[in-house]
Amino acid sequence: MYETDRPDFRFNCTGKKVIPGARAAVRVVLSLSLALALVIATGFTLKAQSAGSALSVRGPDGKFRVWWRSSQAPSEWKTTVPAITEAVQWRKVRPGLESSTLEISGEGVGWRFHIVLARFLPALFSLQLDSAVVDSKPAWSIDSASPRSVLAMNAGQFEGDLPWGWIVRDGREVQPPRTGPLSSALVVDSEGQCVIADAAEIPGIRESRKTILAFQSYPTILVDDGRVPDALLAPGRGVDFDHRDSRLALGSLPDGRLLIALTRFGTANSPLARLPFGPTTPEMAAIMGALGCRRAMLLDGGISGQISFRDMNGRLNRWPGFRSVPLGLVVFPKKP
Repeated sequence: MYETDRPDFRFNCTGKKVIPGARAAVRVVLSLSLALALVIATGFTLKAQSAGSALSVRGPDGKFRVWWRSSQAPSEWKTTVPAITEAVQWRKVRPGLESSTLEISGEGVGWRFHIVLARFLPALFSLQLDSAVVDSKPAWSIDSASPRSVLAMNAGQFEGDLPWGWIVRDGREVQPPRTGPLSSALVVDSEGQCVIADAAEIPGIRESRKTILAFQSYPTILVDDGRVPDALLAPGRGVDFDHRDSRLALGSLPDGRLLIALTRFGTANSPLARLPFGPTTPEMAAIMGALGCRRAMLLDGGISGQISFRDMNGRLNRWPGFRSVPLGLVVFPKKP
């Protein structure tokens, strides 16, 4: 059971020092300056090539192989793509949590990007939503996460200083769902079930009053059992097919694990990694489908995308964003 009330996100729930706005602004200016210089120097554009796009993956032998073309894009992902699964070398971070990377080559300013991957089994962990807004400005980042956490990432989308869409924290609905055919929600219920629910399923789940955690996001990029939404199959259906950006996606795997994918321009740890260049929305749907996801949605990417995870020795691996957000998803080891 949960109560319904109006949220007040205007506080820093972590108690940690927030980076001054001026410093954050300098970071954004530097990022955009580097982006502009790169576009001018290379002659790239922020648009996908009109003739169509293709994605290649660097295999274990170091060679790139084309595994997806927009002109032949499947409408449903029934299985993983061998070229992708062979390129992924999963590393155990701790029991139930693994990480890996992929190197992808695309078109335009998505000519080369890395994907930071993490997958975990929700049954072994406790999920928590953290919010932070200071002086009417979003103030949460992965550095706000508790040192006891093993994984942290920005959650959902936001408008102004508040998260967008449905928010349930600790069994209490603090913000009602928003409508939209391409919206989905990550939902954890009182029985421990963790699912990605599409827009049509949210009202029924809400009426069950069993939800203890939920956040909504958009656009949905995989539905049902690996099907690509109709809006992502052809231009002119409400989804921008040309815009390239860094992306953050959350998907569910057949065995119940959640898969997180964060794209980084060039190499994951290069000075230019946080520039907002990368795949298109249909390309990101293909990546999640090729990795085996049955359902998936995009979270706020661009300069907001960020993730960190901590191994058994306490070593923190972090990929920060340039911008703070109002809501984060934090994962803790479940107590025995």
